[in-house]
Amino acid sequence: MTVTADTLTASPVSAPRHGRRRITPMKTVQFLLLLAFACAVLIPLYVVLVTSFKGGADVSAATAWDLPHIFSTEGWSSAITRLAPALGRSLVLAISAAVLSSILGSLNGYVFAKWKFPGADIVFTAFLFGMFIPYQAVMIPLQKMLLEIQTHGFAWIDGIPKLILVHTIYGIPICTLIFRNYYATAVPTEILEAARVDGAGMLRIYWSIVLPVSIPGFVVTLIWQFTSAWNDFLFALFLTSPRNGPVTYALQELAGGQNPDYPSIMAGVLVASLPTLLVYIALGRYFISGLMSGSVK
Repeated sequence: MTVTADTLTASPVSAPRHGRRRITPMKTVQFLLLLAFACAVLIPLYVVLVTSFKGGADVSAATAWDLPHIFSTEGWSSAITRLAPALGRSLVLAISAAVLSSILGSLNGYVFAKWKFPGADIVFTAFLFGMFIPYQAVMIPLQKMLLEIQTHGFAWIDGIPKLILVHTIYGIPICTLIFRNYYATAVPTEILEAARVDGAGMLRIYWSIVLPVSIPGFVVTLIWQFTSAWNDFLFALFLTSPRNGPVTYALQELAGGQNPDYPSIMAGVLVASLPTLLVYIALGRYFISGLMSGSVK
């Protein structure tokens, strides 16, 4: 048996190419749009950052885009010194309000999702209605009510405790909605019914079965409420003063005056925004996955 020359010299079959993406006009347009949006976001950040490292004499409208001639950290030192007490108060406010509203929202969501009672839909609708009441519409009566509470033996709530109370109450509706939707789809009713047959009560079922699987919901509500409480300025303006208010109020005081210190102001803006930025960098992917948890069964 002979082997023909054509067989010996036959070229091997070329292997398919993997991993090469075809660049289409649509992808090009998408890339350019994303690049434009990124520039729109990052350009103001660039101006804030370079201004924070300038000396007071280097700051002007004509040199706003220029790098500092001499890098100075005086603006950062001044901002941190003046904002440090308010940063501590804001940290207490944001953590306390986020934890309290998340716990109460989890309990409410568990009841609305798994323990039906007469009028449950009406009560849940009332909770949701609370999400859409503008803060400005209730600010004056809220301020008056809290001042009356202070004058009747609760003077200690002045300042951050007052804001913790307000943010906890205003955070309950959104936390209830998130947990109610999560428990309705992610927690099987059959498991809860089996626990009831074994004699477990409502709180025991929540503590032993529901709470251990609630981490995705807590991640979402904690991040949401932490950001809302940290960035709030309206409640702080009406309910606190510069001496006992959060960092947003202190930042407004830093930016006021006849001769504003722009390097300190820009550094203060970056310092005040750093905690929420770190939270999203550390927990951002868990935030998205938590929002999607329970969306499908």
